Amino acid sequence: MKQILLVFTGGTIGSTATDSTIDTASNAPFKLLQLFEQHNQNHKDIHFDTLQPIQILSENIAPTTWETIITAIESAQPDKYDGIIITHGTDTLAYTAAAMSFYFNTSRVPILLVSSDYPLDNPKCNGLANFICAVEFIKQRIKTGVFVPYRNAGQAMQVHLGSRLACSLQLSGDFYSVQGNSFMQFDGQHFTSANELPAESRKPAKQDAAIDRISLKPQFSSHILMIKPYPGLDYSNIKLDAVDAVLHDLYHSGTACTTEQWGKNHSLLEFAKRCGDLGITVYLAPAIKSENAYQSTRELIEHGAEMIWNTSIEAAYVKLMLAYGNFSDKQQVSKLINRDIACEHL
Repeated sequence: MKQILLVFTGGTIGSTATDSTIDTASNAPFKLLQLFEQHNQNHKDIHFDTLQPIQILSENIAPTTWETIITAIESAQPDKYDGIIITHGTDTLAYTAAAMSFYFNTSRVPILLVSSDYPLDNPKCNGLANFICAVEFIKQRIKTGVFVPYRNAGQAMQVHLGSRLACSLQLSGDFYSVQGNSFMQFDGQHFTSANELPAESRKPAKQDAAIDRISLKPQFSSHILMIKPYPGLDYSNIKLDAVDAVLHDLYHSGTACTTEQWGKNHSLLEFAKRCGDLGITVYLAPAIKSENAYQSTRELIEHGAEMIWNTSIEAAYVKLMLAYGNFSDKQQVSKLINRDIACEHL
C-alpha cells in the first residue's frame, strides 16, 4: 500500500462557489478525496494522511506561508511516505512551486503541487485530473523532486518541474513551463518524456559539495523588491527602505531602459547606481546567457548589476528570498544564487 501525505492549503481546489463568490470552505478539501475514491477503483491501495496547516486563497500568500507549509511537512516525517501532495491555488502556484523546489532540493520522495482552475463542484474543473496524475506519479515512482501536474483546457496533461513553472498566461488559467518545455506528459496511465526538454535537464540536479554542507532554514526574506519594467517607469517613485536586494524583471531580450534621453529618473542604470550607494545589490532576470548581448544589458553588468542567467523570474525571486533569508554574507548569497540546485537553470 502506498503512503501519501496530503497537505491542504486552500486555493480554488479547496473552495466552493456560493452566491457568485469563490472562497475557501472547510469541507471542500476532503471533497477531493471523495471524488478520487469515486473515480479510482484501486483507491484502497493508497493510504492518505492529511494535514491542513493553512486555509487561504493563494493570492494572499506571503513568505511566512511557505515557512508554515515546510514546517508542517517536516513535522510529519516526510521520508516515511512514498510521496507528498500539496493542494494549492493557481495565482501564486509558480512561486510556491519554486519555494518547495529549492528548499526540498534533496528530498528523497516526490513532492507534487496540485491545483484546479475551477472549484471541484464545477464539471469543467481540472483539479481531480491533476490530482489523479499526481497520485499516479507517486505510485509509479517516476522521479524524486518537486513537480506540478496540470492539464490546460483541451490539451494533454503536462507534468512541470517545480523550478521551471511560469505563472499562468494573462487572462487565462493555462500553465506552461519556461520556454514551453514541460518535464513529462501523462495520458491517464503512462508517463512519457517531453521531447522538447533536453535530456540533461531531466537528470537530477548536480549538487555542489559546499552547498550540500550548508543547512538551509525555511526562512524567506520579505525584503526582496521586485520591479517590472514598462515604458515610462519612474524610479524616483521607488523607496528603498528596508530593502535587502532588488530583482529587476527584464524584457524578453534581457533588456531594460538605460538611456537618460527621457531623464535620469527613467534609467535603470541610474537606479542601479543609487542602489549601489546604499549597499543594495540589483539582480536582473530573466535572460539567456549567450555570446551576444544588447548594449543596455552590458552597461548594467558593467555598473554592478548581477544577472541571474537562464532562470525564470519566479524562480529567481524565490531563490533570492531564500538566500537572503538564510545568509548575511554576500559570498554565500552569491554561491547559492549561481548554483543549479533544483534543475532551475535552462
